[in-house]
Amino acid sequence: MLSSRARRSVASAGFVAILGVAALGSCLSGTPKPDTNVSASAPPSSSASPSVSPSPSPSATTAPPRKVDESKPPKGSVMTRTGDASVALTFDDGPHPTWTPRVLDQLKAAGVKATFCLIGRQVKANAALVRRMVAEGHTLCNHSWSHDLRLGHRTDAQIKADVLRTDAAIHAVVPGVPIRYFRQPGGEWTAGEVKLLKQMGKVALGWAVDPWDWKNPGVSQIVSRVLGHTSRGAIVLMHDGGGDRSQTNAALRQILPALKAKFVLRALPAGTA
Repeated sequence: MLSSRARRSVASAGFVAILGVAALGSCLSGTPKPDTNVSASAPPSSSASPSVSPSPSPSATTAPPRKVDESKPPKGSVMTRTGDASVALTFDDGPHPTWTPRVLDQLKAAGVKATFCLIGRQVKANAALVRRMVAEGHTLCNHSWSHDLRLGHRTDAQIKADVLRTDAAIHAVVPGVPIRYFRQPGGEWTAGEVKLLKQMGKVALGWAVDPWDWKNPGVSQIVSRVLGHTSRGAIVLMHDGGGDRSQTNAALRQILPALKAKFVLRALPAGTA
């Protein structure tokens, strides 16, 4: 018969054996689960860390459209006088199917050449009048596509596109004709616009005498303003389009002979194409 000490040793050994069997069974029961923390993490090579994400190159960034210098143009940068003793008559806002032919008729009868500042969108519909201007020795001037008073405040690209579009419309009717001058509608010039026009080979054309005939102030007012303010070398502004020009046409019947008696009247030099 075992002593009490021996019985305690056997019991201890049995308990240890039972623990060992339990542990072995646990190790052999099924495939261990993958570590979800590891499997959920993206591989380091595919990590979208902001510190390694490529950033846009400064050269690839689209710059905002550059606006022109909207200050007033420097004195003398806009042509207002002919540069000699002659006087130049200029007509804006045509061609117009009613009023432009009447102006041309009067100029032809008086033997006077003038300068016509054309609105681009009106050229195609009045192509015959534009051809007549050139055939009768008048000079053509670009007066913008749609008489945009704010054109001088737009971006370089917008100004250039407007000028080129108008030139193209004129050249579609009279190929190769020189278009040396550009006149800003309303005389709303900016320094940036004048600078850009110079880069494009254009002369910014202004005026020295404005009788405000576009406001239809009355025939006598138009006549007195032109005759009272015109001096040697003046560039005179009048209109053959943009509204009812019956007063301008009536005034020309007095203006043309009076100016011819005092000055040499000529078209501005057309230059080369």
